[in-house]
Amino acid sequence: MYRSHNCGELRSSHIATEVTLAGWVQKIRDKGFVVWIDLRDRYGITQLVLDGERTSPGLLEQARELGREFVLQVQGQVIERASKNPKLPTGEIEVLVSDLKVLNKAQLPPFTIEDVTDGGEDLRMKYRYLDIRRNRIKQNLIFRHQVTMEVRKYLSGQGFIEIETPYLIKSTPEGARDFVVPSRMNEGQFYALPQSPQTFKQLLMVGGMDKYFQIVKCFRDEDLRADRQPEFTQIDCEMAFVEQEDILNTFEGLTRHLLQEIKGISPGSFPRLTYDEAMRRYGNDKPDIRFGMEFAELNALSQHKDFQVFNSAELVVGIAVPGAAGYTRKELDALVDWVKRPQVGARGLVYVKCNPDGTYKSSVDKFYGQEDLAAWAKATGAKAGDLICILSGDTHPTRTQLSALRMEMATRLGLRDPGVFAPLWVVDFPLLELDEATGDYHAMHHPFTSPKPGQLELLETDPAAVRANAYDLVLNGNEIGGGSIRIHDKDTQATMFRHLGFTPDEAREQFGFLMDAFQYGAPPHGGIAFGLDRLVAILGGQETIRDFIAFPKNNSGRDVMIDAPARIDAGQLKELHLKLDL
Repeated sequence: MYRSHNCGELRSSHIATEVTLAGWVQKIRDKGFVVWIDLRDRYGITQLVLDGERTSPGLLEQARELGREFVLQVQGQVIERASKNPKLPTGEIEVLVSDLKVLNKAQLPPFTIEDVTDGGEDLRMKYRYLDIRRNRIKQNLIFRHQVTMEVRKYLSGQGFIEIETPYLIKSTPEGARDFVVPSRMNEGQFYALPQSPQTFKQLLMVGGMDKYFQIVKCFRDEDLRADRQPEFTQIDCEMAFVEQEDILNTFEGLTRHLLQEIKGISPGSFPRLTYDEAMRRYGNDKPDIRFGMEFAELNALSQHKDFQVFNSAELVVGIAVPGAAGYTRKELDALVDWVKRPQVGARGLVYVKCNPDGTYKSSVDKFYGQEDLAAWAKATGAKAGDLICILSGDTHPTRTQLSALRMEMATRLGLRDPGVFAPLWVVDFPLLELDEATGDYHAMHHPFTSPKPGQLELLETDPAAVRANAYDLVLNGNEIGGGSIRIHDKDTQATMFRHLGFTPDEAREQFGFLMDAFQYGAPPHGGIAFGLDRLVAILGGQETIRDFIAFPKNNSGRDVMIDAPARIDAGQLKELHLKLDL
């Protein structure tokens, strides 16, 4: 055996035990008469000791020639440590080395393998296999495993069956761009990598599997950000003979199980907001409800004076920022500049200071008196010491802008505590959304989402009014899961395709296999998919997903460690019947 124990398990109860350890050299401290080595493996660190009295001279000299990240096997006796380290689980003991073997030498690593490292992100991604040795990344990957195991435990306990679906499928025009794979045996034809196993899980319901889940890789060729990768992992689920309430109860149970088992938190029932209510109260469909600052619409209280900015606006809306009335003029000007940035896009900001003495000072005192400002304070729930921030303009962009400001102020005020978890459901989304550039309607979720009961007829007269039998699970301002009750009959699905602009022939070409399946007794069914990467990151108290993925891509979608994507040689191109004119 290379080791009898790992580097994290030895305790004072092991004193006088002969042990064999293996691992990497974390640190060497040479005091001349004694050499200490910190030996590290996945499980922890054990201090090794060699000295002039108890260690042979040759072994002591061998130890002095070691470098950081050398791979060692050592034998020795566990002894009591003279200078104990209470911060280390193995801090009461050390191993007096009697034999040392170098299993592999190592070059000096390009950055320090420590909790706090001197390596930048690009460098650490290039040498990701070294970065994984750091406690932070190692523990994140272990944490991801724990979450995944709890997901499997819960769903298996609820009668779900884990089933794999294909990775080489057919490209469809819906959703993001596909990654495509040329077929050598079928000249001029291509597979696509799945953006989701959507149609396959519906076919499993037609096949009578009743409850399906899969922890599955999905692929989308789209622009990246901190919480998005070209390949990502979903917890993909589907159930037959269910209504929306069954889905919500089941997966609220999964989320509650994860919070309890992983974080030791027992949340109550999850609040539910309709899409319209979420937009009205928070300005987006994935609100962070760990803090207040709910929107207050002020049209009726502000459009009666000569302030044309408000009078001409479709929406005047504000929030009360707690404790921010003490902002200086310089700080307020900086806030105005912040909302005017292209990323936010507001034309300006009106503010009101709620003074401790009960008076108000605003940026529009020329137009509004104390009575008006008091009415705004009452509407927004502002108290003495708060700052009211007001935006105006067209409804949708103004809500989006104020939502961005709300999140920014919450971040500045420390209200987005990563140790607090506030889940909620958002329901009753629009079934369709209008592309203003083309005038065409697109499915807000996907074309297999069912309209709410009794609303199918509205597709002919008022498509924008139709609500979807769809739901999103939101945690701390992030959508962690989304799904719907599906269309399960051929005629309704054909109607949906028609309203999305598909001709009958196009619908048949793209989705004929699903339409055919519906003719053979498709049960009512619905499901949900969780973004595992994002869920794990939020449970881990972070918002970026990269540190919870073993080998992530960078912002350009590249794997800088293996240098992919890369060109392929002419022989491969010829086999695939491809010709690139570069």
